[in-house]
Amino acid sequence: MARRPKLAVWKFTSCDGCQLCLLDLEEELLTLAEKLQIAYFMEASRAVARGPYDLSLVEGSVSTPEHLQQIQRVRRASRFLVAIGTCAASGGIQALRNFAAVEDYAAQVYDRPELLKVLAESTPVSQHVPVDLELHGCPPNKHQVLDAVVAFLHGRRLPQESASVCLECKRRGNICVLTAHGVPCLGPVTRAGCGALCPTYHRGCYGCFGPKETPNTSSLSRWFSQRLGQSEADLVRAFRQFYANAKAFKKESEAHEYIKGG
Repeated sequence: MARRPKLAVWKFTSCDGCQLCLLDLEEELLTLAEKLQIAYFMEASRAVARGPYDLSLVEGSVSTPEHLQQIQRVRRASRFLVAIGTCAASGGIQALRNFAAVEDYAAQVYDRPELLKVLAESTPVSQHVPVDLELHGCPPNKHQVLDAVVAFLHGRRLPQESASVCLECKRRGNICVLTAHGVPCLGPVTRAGCGALCPTYHRGCYGCFGPKETPNTSSLSRWFSQRLGQSEADLVRAFRQFYANAKAFKKESEAHEYIKGG
């Protein structure tokens, strides 16, 4: 009988939502369990099989000194490594610390901040080790996780979405919340993959799948400012959410923070 590939699921700084996407597969997960040996998945089982692992799914950002060592060990033990979700792919909403001195916040929250072992920044997995694939989203669509695992089992690459959320709105027949209702929406600059979930329910996109390929963030900011009357502070907040640490969104938020402050 052929050996089943070993799957490991790892957690760093995160909310566990991306791991739950795997559990949400339910019936599909049972089928996958026949094709894969779930060797390490503490969210689902205390049973642990030693590595090396054929496929590792990593949730969460690197935000402590311990993580720096752990992610190196995970990479060495993994033949194929997939970063799943916003935190692992970009640093997550906790990357807001990257725009301030983390010591200032720690002193306000913790009675003994000197005991806290934390890095100054929350960073993506790819900043520290080679990553074979990134699945974006907060959390990613569960079917994307399934597609990634199936692609691995069949030895093929998973195509990456390059279109924006606007295309998904068109596919669903949504009326544009930005142009028709004046609701601030990051859909034009955000990577597709969520199925236009927020605009479908008449809310603006929050950008939780990260910037699309070549996003024109400055043009969208001008629309927010000139058409919707958004202030510089509003623009900073708009681009400093789930993917605050992503290069395109970080650059745009800092541009308006400079104007606001100067």
